[in-house]
Amino acid sequence: MKEINIAKTLAAKRKEKGITQDELAAYVGVSKASVSKWETGQSYPDITFLPQLAAYFNISVDRLIDYAPQMAKEDIKKLYHRLASDFATRPFNDVLEECRKIIKKYYSCFPLLLQMAVLLANHHMLAEEKIAQEAILKEAVELCVRIKTESGDVWLSREATSFEAVCHLMLLQPREVLDLLGESIRPLPTDHEIVARAYQLMGNASKAKEVTQISMYQHLLALIGATPAYLLLNADNSNKTEEILHRALSVAAIYDLERLHPNTMAQIYFTAAQVYSLQGNIEKSLGMLQKYADICTRGFFPCSLHGDSFFDAIDGWFAEFDLGTGAPRNEKVIKESMLQCVLSNPAFATLAEQPRYKSIIDKLKINIGRNTNG
Repeated sequence: MKEINIAKTLAAKRKEKGITQDELAAYVGVSKASVSKWETGQSYPDITFLPQLAAYFNISVDRLIDYAPQMAKEDIKKLYHRLASDFATRPFNDVLEECRKIIKKYYSCFPLLLQMAVLLANHHMLAEEKIAQEAILKEAVELCVRIKTESGDVWLSREATSFEAVCHLMLLQPREVLDLLGESIRPLPTDHEIVARAYQLMGNASKAKEVTQISMYQHLLALIGATPAYLLLNADNSNKTEEILHRALSVAAIYDLERLHPNTMAQIYFTAAQVYSLQGNIEKSLGMLQKYADICTRGFFPCSLHGDSFFDAIDGWFAEFDLGTGAPRNEKVIKESMLQCVLSNPAFATLAEQPRYKSIIDKLKINIGRNTNG
């Protein structure tokens, strides 16, 4: 990706103006050969000529050199998903180097920098060495810090702060997380409810319905999404873990979360299998691990955020997301991680010789196109 592409612009603007290379050369005070080399990309004009050339063609210097420091939201989305796909199909270091070049070129496009931080964090585990993985996460942190200090965008800065905290968690740096987010828990904001009421008073019932659904959906996912962490915190209390699972799975069944948001349910089943294994309950662990494998291989793909018959007014909200409704990682990478998180978890070591466990592993391997003997 070239930083400067003046040749094409210069030739087009000269022809558009209807002048020859000789005439342009005379205006600038250089030889015709110099202009010819500029237009064929063999050399660049001296930097002192750029304002003169831009003024002559009545364009900005950025336009003259075909340099765009900002990217449109839709272009950022397309670029993100293209690079996510590349991480699944091309050599990791090649794609990483391309990411770094893009970051350097668009270093003042802060919405892009945030998505590049997300991209790096979502794929850092593909690096072969742990030290390289940590370095990539630190790059993501640096991007978040730049966004906070340079963007001047309050909302973008909040997102950057939250994601920086996520990166610090991945780096096993809890003190940094608390320093960023604080140690006190504040009440949930009620902005959605207020906005919905305002729309209702204006007579816009459909918009009030949409905003209310968005609020309900977010609160639902926040409640059920906290279940895996709470299960692990209570792994030493079998009665408590049973109660947690009973309540969470009851709510999940009512809202049909296996179809509405299978990723959340996969995390619950996986964590429940882990907790049961730690408690020595092999049968229940295998049962939850089977549920995990089932949801990973049935109805999970293609990954896409969507509503349902109850949440029937939120699809437009999803469509406005910075990355759209698709998953932040390529399907192949997701499937591989579904298998690896089971194989690499020491909690499942006691299950390794169980025929049912082997069957689950085979099912996950088939899901990603692996030979079950591999």
